[in-house]
Amino acid sequence: MGKDQHTDWDVLIKGLWRENPVFVAVLGMCPTLAVTNTAINSLAMAAATFFVLFFSSLLVSLLRKVIAKQVRITTYIVIIATFVSLVDMLLAALVPDIHKELGAFIALIVVNCLILGRQEAFAAKNKVGAALMDAIGMGLGFAIALLMIGVVREILGNGSLFDIPIFGTSFEPWIIMILPPGGFFTLGFLLLLFNAVALRRTKANAVTS
Repeated sequence: MGKDQHTDWDVLIKGLWRENPVFVAVLGMCPTLAVTNTAINSLAMAAATFFVLFFSSLLVSLLRKVIAKQVRITTYIVIIATFVSLVDMLLAALVPDIHKELGAFIALIVVNCLILGRQEAFAAKNKVGAALMDAIGMGLGFAIALLMIGVVREILGNGSLFDIPIFGTSFEPWIIMILPPGGFFTLGFLLLLFNAVALRRTKANAVTS
C-alpha cells in the first residue's frame, strides 16, 4: 500500500493490535516499566504521550513538504519537545501530585522512540487525515498497554485500583509488583499472553483460508 493510500480503519487498527507499540514493536520501554506501578500513573503517562504524538503528527504532516530532508530529524525533535514542554506545564498546573510522581519521565517523552519513529515513518509521508489516524491508533495502543500493566501491578502490589481498595484487610500486597522487578514480570506475562493470542488467530486464519 503506497503513500497516502491507507484506509482510515487499517491505519487505526494496526496501532491497537497488529503493530501495538508495546506488545508487538516493544517501543517506549522506559515509561512502560518505570511509571506503571499504579493505574493512575499509567493513565497520566498514556494521556501525555497521546497528546504529544497526536499534535506532533498533525504538525509534521502539515509541514511535510516544507521541512528540508537534511534537517528533518532535528525539526521533528524540536516539534516534539515543544509539545512535551506544553504537556509538562499542563500536568504541573492541573495535577501536581501526579506530575511529581511521573517526574523526569515526562521530559523523556521527547526521546520516546515511538513518537519520533511515527513522525519519520508515517506522518512525514502521509496526509493529515492518515497521520492523525495513525497517531490515534498508536496512542491508544500505547495507552491500553500501559493501563493493562498498571492495573495488574496496582491490584497485586497495593490491593487497590485507582487508589480504591478492592480487597479486604486480610489481603497481603505483593510488594514486588510495585517495584522494578514487578514491571518486568508483568510485561513478560502480558507479552506472552498477547503473542499467544496473535499466534492462535494466525493459525485460525490459516485454517479458514
